[in-house]
Amino acid sequence: MQVKTKLITAGSIVLLSAIFLVFHLVYFRAPEREAGVERFVIAVSQNEFAAVVNRLKKEGFIRSITALNIARRLYGGSIEPGGYKLSRAMNAWKIARAISGRPYMRWITFPEGIRKEQMAVLLAEEFSWSDEDVKKWITEDTVQTPDYIEGVYFPDTYLISEEEDPQTIARRLRNKFEEKFQEFSKLAEDKNIRWTTLLKIASIVEREASGKADMPLIAGIIWNRLENDMRLEVDATLQYARDSILFESNFEKDFVWWKPLSSDDRQLDSPFNTYKRKGLPPHPISNPGVSSIEASLNPRKTDCLFYLHDADKITHCSLTFDEHKRNIEKYLR
Repeated sequence: MQVKTKLITAGSIVLLSAIFLVFHLVYFRAPEREAGVERFVIAVSQNEFAAVVNRLKKEGFIRSITALNIARRLYGGSIEPGGYKLSRAMNAWKIARAISGRPYMRWITFPEGIRKEQMAVLLAEEFSWSDEDVKKWITEDTVQTPDYIEGVYFPDTYLISEEEDPQTIARRLRNKFEEKFQEFSKLAEDKNIRWTTLLKIASIVEREASGKADMPLIAGIIWNRLENDMRLEVDATLQYARDSILFESNFEKDFVWWKPLSSDDRQLDSPFNTYKRKGLPPHPISNPGVSSIEASLNPRKTDCLFYLHDADKITHCSLTFDEHKRNIEKYLR
């Protein structure tokens, strides 16, 4: 009886082994004998493993969802959105290993209103750029012409390859700007506004407004001050000047940008100090999004010449400096 039980057990093991071997040969092997490497992109919003596996099956990269699930347990971890190099000539084990690793193309989001230096730092963190890479991107790759120093590196979400050099990345951001700005450039021309003027104002509106709904009013006040030959006296332009000096003199990737101003900052001798100098700064101070560009092109009609934001980020504008001072006492003291 004991011998018979051992024979049954041994037979079961052999049978299970044979079943697993057949399953492995049929379902774990590559769908094709020969195939080239392709880019397989996982969107930022589509990083659930089940959805990714279903796509892999649908697009012919794997033979079996179950097989890939088994293979993936060996590697563990979550799937990171981005671009992967896959081939239909890879078996389930190789596919599992590939999608469990770091994608060679990564999604990077540049928020609206940041400077190109901040973009450089984000890129450096993602792709392990050296300090020299960062400095070169700031001082060479993004300084093609005087009109393209700042403001033309469009804030958006990009899929960027680790194989792209910094100069190529800068060109991609400029190309995206050209694409997005084309219609606004034509509208500005129809209104006899230089595209560079529009972009400078939009870059200030982007930094000064408390939100998208606030942008047309801020734009209207900035236009009013320019038309009345007044100094803009905008904090954001002075922050840009101060931070440029501090960042260049003491290069640090963890530099804190756009901090509140001190009274000493307002004495800074800079063409970006709109407390001392009339007119717009030499070039944009940030990379604005579509909303601030639209607001600057179509500002709200207002008689206000001054504005401030209270603790709740509500904008209070005034027609005269005396009224502005009363608003300061009422909302900021």
